Amino acid sequence: MTRIVYVNGDYVPEDQAKVSVFDRGFLFADGVYEVTSVLEGKLLDFAGHARRLERSLSELDMAAPVTMDELLEIHRELVVRNDLQEGMIYLQVTRGADADRDFAFPDPDKVPSSLVLFTQAKSIADSPAAKTGLKVISIEDQRWARRDIKTVQLLYPSMGKMMAKAAGCDDAWMIEDGHVTEGTSNNAYIVKDGKIITRHLSNDILHGITRAAVLRFAKEAQMVVEERAFTIDEAKDADEAFITSASTFVMPVVEIDGAPLGDGTPGRVAARLREIYLDESRKTAV
Repeated sequence: MTRIVYVNGDYVPEDQAKVSVFDRGFLFADGVYEVTSVLEGKLLDFAGHARRLERSLSELDMAAPVTMDELLEIHRELVVRNDLQEGMIYLQVTRGADADRDFAFPDPDKVPSSLVLFTQAKSIADSPAAKTGLKVISIEDQRWARRDIKTVQLLYPSMGKMMAKAAGCDDAWMIEDGHVTEGTSNNAYIVKDGKIITRHLSNDILHGITRAAVLRFAKEAQMVVEERAFTIDEAKDADEAFITSASTFVMPVVEIDGAPLGDGTPGRVAARLREIYLDESRKTAV
């Protein structure tokens, strides 16, 4: 079946989907995005993703192309048209396509924002990596200072993924001033003596939607959570570690820079949080 994508008001086969070469997302990475997971044909935590999208647009003074209610209907229509039972929906908003390339922002009353969405069918609930764990390396964080805005400026995270791949690992954790900020596309956590430690919210990291849900569930399960920066040496000495993201949920980390954590297998805290997250998210999926 040909995948149907959404482009600026139209549902079209993917091979017919087009945006202008003057689109500012293409020319300047002047855009934001969200990824919403789908399980059993339903959207997980759509409201959280919609709120973060509105915040990202506001921080960049970018006009929303549709209302959040309309955006929900577009997501649902894509699920139906593509018979998507499990996977993700990627959405991207850019500042639109002006008549020519110019560093100055175009007038939003004359140049509307662009909106593109597409589905990605993928098994995410029963990922094999959840049973084996991930191996990560540490790299210097060389991104811009507003990582709290979910922009499409993903060149350095992509480079980090390739650095990890070249090292025979799965991902990279980025380091700034000696402390871990986050993974290339996820929030990072360590567990020491039963305590979950993860970096506090600021402009330094993305305010993860899955992060917020997992920390809420952890506290409801009477787990101890400490939000603070931690060093890579602390991470290597941790009992276990894990990441969270919309597409991986809770995923254990078993090795950092070649040093195994614990006995080198996924830890019980990560496993329990993944179980809780999946159970609770399915209950509230729309």
